[in-house]
Amino acid sequence: MGHWFYRNIVEPGKLPMLLALASFVITFLATRTITRLIRAGRGPFKNVSPGGMHIHHVVPGVILTVIGGFAALGSSEHGPSAAICAVIFGIGAGLVLDEFALILHLDDVYWTEQGRQSVEVVVLTAALALLVISGFSPLGVNQMTPDERQDRASLIATLAVNFLLVLVVLFKGKPRMALISILLPFVAIFGAVRLARPASPWARRFYRKRPKARARARLRSFHHDLRWDRPRRKFQDLIGGAPDRLPVRKR
Repeated sequence: MGHWFYRNIVEPGKLPMLLALASFVITFLATRTITRLIRAGRGPFKNVSPGGMHIHHVVPGVILTVIGGFAALGSSEHGPSAAICAVIFGIGAGLVLDEFALILHLDDVYWTEQGRQSVEVVVLTAALALLVISGFSPLGVNQMTPDERQDRASLIATLAVNFLLVLVVLFKGKPRMALISILLPFVAIFGAVRLARPASPWARRFYRKRPKARARARLRSFHHDLRWDRPRRKFQDLIGGAPDRLPVRKR
């Protein structure tokens, strides 16, 4: 185990990335635990509100991310300084992305349905970081032979084709799959050949005069959401807490 860790993590210089990912995940889980305790009124934790102004944890998160990022640029690639910068950056990124929905909506939507976007972004970020640590390079560069990488025309063609596939997946209304496709080109091929989401730009442009394609897209989207929406929401509630339920309006 120790030999594998040194050969695959330490020797290639991936240790800072691993430390950043670990601190990112731990910070997110710790933050969610604390905020859930505050929400339930349990434990010693309270909201930070000096002078009556609520200070969201995205604020120290931005500060730590800036400090860790700029310090990493000025430090050596290896050694204790790189590890410390990686940890600081990971903590800051965890605090920032935990309130991604607040930044996106410019509103305190932490415990609303929109707040689920923060959990989704954190999970997706951690998954992409794991792929990078595992050795996957953007747009399939790692799948090319050394000779193909030396051939500039072959390299440019591979990058261009994979990038176009990622764009197709994105325009088909599949942003999560598009992000994963940057590191896993075969996912881009799968997403590009399948039907687009019914409300996507691709469907509006290419299915406008194809009623059968529109109907198939709606049906496939309905079955996909029916199959996966409930497990996805349960997973989000498990790690991030369930959002507040809106009161039922009385008629």
